[in-house]
Amino acid sequence: MANIDKDILLRLGETITARKGADASGSYVAGLLAKGEDAILRKVLEEAAETLLASKEGDKLHLVRETADLWFHTLVLLAWHGAGPEDVLAELQRREGVSGVAEKASRKQGP
Repeated sequence: MANIDKDILLRLGETITARKGADASGSYVAGLLAKGEDAILRKVLEEAAETLLASKEGDKLHLVRETADLWFHTLVLLAWHGAGPEDVLAELQRREGVSGVAEKASRKQGP
């Protein structure tokens, strides 16, 4: 596998956050954020559906590209809520080594 820059999600999150309030005519992200949460949610839903369809097609490259689109738009959604990839990464780290069954049961008991 190629040398992958593992900080790309963090940098991408920073870039998306920096686009908040930017000129919507010069930035796709600024334009999407300016349209509001419903537009962002529709885009996440669209990308999720495209990811599922790519999976059913069995084309690995198409699946990877659609997943990248889904992740990107999910990062936009996180930014809308004042969160970023570091929040999700921290949550994944918290869950690391915890069985899925135990983790899910802990959610029913509260944070």
